[in-house]
Amino acid sequence: MSNASSITEFLLLAFADTRELQLLHFWLFLGIYLAALLGNGLIITAVACDHHLHTPMYFFLLNLSLLDLASISTTVPKAMANSLWDTRAISYLGCAAQVFLFVFFISAEYFLLTVMAYDRYIAICKPLHYGTLVGSRACVHMAAAAWGSGVLNALLHTANTFSLPLCQGNALDQFFCEIPQILKLSCSDAYLREVWVIVLTIFVDVGCFVFIVLSYMQILRAVLKIPSEKGQHKAFSMCLPHVAVVSLFISTAMVAYLKAPSISSPLLDMVVAVLYSVVPPAVNPLIYSMRNQELKDTLKKLIQSALSQQQ
Repeated sequence: MSNASSITEFLLLAFADTRELQLLHFWLFLGIYLAALLGNGLIITAVACDHHLHTPMYFFLLNLSLLDLASISTTVPKAMANSLWDTRAISYLGCAAQVFLFVFFISAEYFLLTVMAYDRYIAICKPLHYGTLVGSRACVHMAAAAWGSGVLNALLHTANTFSLPLCQGNALDQFFCEIPQILKLSCSDAYLREVWVIVLTIFVDVGCFVFIVLSYMQILRAVLKIPSEKGQHKAFSMCLPHVAVVSLFISTAMVAYLKAPSISSPLLDMVVAVLYSVVPPAVNPLIYSMRNQELKDTLKKLIQSALSQQQ
């Protein structure tokens, strides 16, 4: 295979060689996928149906749930199908589409988490200006900017990656089409072009990360000045879930893209990929609902209403 035009399909990493373990991986991924669908679906339904939750914080949370659902739906169903039908193949166009969609949703989610940090900063540190700085129009513009930035980032990486000549076969050491794994198939030195794009992206990501850290440092200082314990508890309940989600997302993604090649192995790469692409969409709804009383109350009402209608 001298170049990308001669490749019609890629071979993804098989989870296991034995049929029993393949089926075990299928059922495990199915359980995680259904948990992500249920958790994020409940949050989307709660925010959409309860007018008390029509606030900037919950508007951004709704967008986050949509991105989580989209990102996990880009990778997991194909991996489940491959395990179920004992195959590894994914078409060239399917691989390109998977790369584009995954980078799009992951990038948009990261930018959205940055916007959510700004929202929490204004709400706690400048509450008197919250209505003017984070109004409905501003919320729509910031959410649109996050989604739009994700599209531009995905277009840049996908076009650059799939324009590289591939000389090292078509087998990827990952259960989905991941850019670092595709770069391993490129001809010598050709991959440096995409590496520079990744480095540029990392600078932008680091800028967002610094902004998030500085925002929460200011939030922590403001919360500690609140005289009442109830006020502190309410402020922490709004911010701690977001801090947990950001920490999980950034730490696993950084390990996936910045780890040294010398410590790379198919098993380690697969575990890290599961941690940053599969686990967060399933865990995020649990993190947000555990400490958010308003969201829990709304979900209880929805469940009770659904049960009463069935009776």
